[in-house]
Amino acid sequence: MKKTLAFVLSILIAVPAFALESADAQVSAIIQPADDADLSEFLWTNRPLIVFADSPADPRFTQQIANIKADPNALRVRDVIVLTDTDPAARSPLRQKLRPRGFMLVLIAKDGSVTQRKPLPWTVREISRAIDKTPERKREIEDRRGDG
Repeated sequence: MKKTLAFVLSILIAVPAFALESADAQVSAIIQPADDADLSEFLWTNRPLIVFADSPADPRFTQQIANIKADPNALRVRDVIVLTDTDPAARSPLRQKLRPRGFMLVLIAKDGSVTQRKPLPWTVREISRAIDKTPERKREIEDRRGDG
């Protein structure tokens, strides 16, 4: 009886730990450092969401990352890849192209066009709504339903 109880308890403890590791893996799969990222590699496959800040300690940056980590699945469903750039001295190609001043959130459509620029953090819900209003996303939803 004690062995059975120990086995059941070990499973109950392991399942939440596995779920936590899985959630961390999901977040790290969509959040990447911008480094030398080239937006052309995401054309027609992903919607880059670029989060700029002058430091990783910027409260707006930490809030934005926390917002993204709160619901990464909503972004994954919309093919969003999050790129972060917190080093203005590195003068990354994305920073040179988009020219952020301090904190800035930039949403890029699958066709490579800039759809949103925001100076403040957005919730995943706000990001999702902005994406869902685009013609490309509406077409994707129709295609998945089988209407198109």
